[in-house]
Amino acid sequence: MKIFSLVTGLFFVAQVASAQVAPTFQFGLKGGFNLSKFSTENTFASENKAGAYGGVWARIGGAGIHLQPELYLSGKNTTLQSSAGLQNEVTFTSLDVPVLVGTKIGAAGVGIRLNTGPVASFVINEKQSFDQAASNVFNGRFKDQAFAWQFGTGLDLGKLSVDLRYEMGLSKLNSTGYPETKLNIFMLGLGLRLF
Repeated sequence: MKIFSLVTGLFFVAQVASAQVAPTFQFGLKGGFNLSKFSTENTFASENKAGAYGGVWARIGGAGIHLQPELYLSGKNTTLQSSAGLQNEVTFTSLDVPVLVGTKIGAAGVGIRLNTGPVASFVINEKQSFDQAASNVFNGRFKDQAFAWQFGTGLDLGKLSVDLRYEMGLSKLNSTGYPETKLNIFMLGLGLRLF
């Protein structure tokens, strides 16, 4: 009986180890909601407002570490309020490209992930269409963009995943009339692994 328990235990450990060490590639869809808030330099206050996002993700990993590039459209909404009480609604769409590094703890399709990495956001507006933003993502031109850093955690349950992230703005958006603004975002999303 002890030998059977030992063999079973070793088999289980080997399965967990191979799940963490073997190189993998995954691809899927994702979408969710975000809460955006401008971080300003004392002139304006900002309130969190909800937006939505959706796109694709890929995960390449091995030895317990993965690289997770993503591409998604994100609607961002917030309200700026001046010290005089004047309000301005700010709404825009961006094509966001996070490149995250992370690790996963777990086995057999269930696990907890930790991710962090930079994000480039290409603002889509009258100066830059979706096609131009998508082209700039792949040719390295950074027109009408902002940079941020994401921190997050995720839970994988088979082909489904849930992600909770915080995105800290690193660069100013330079929106007309609001040159001192950085955007901070909380994100909650669902993902579906296709393969």
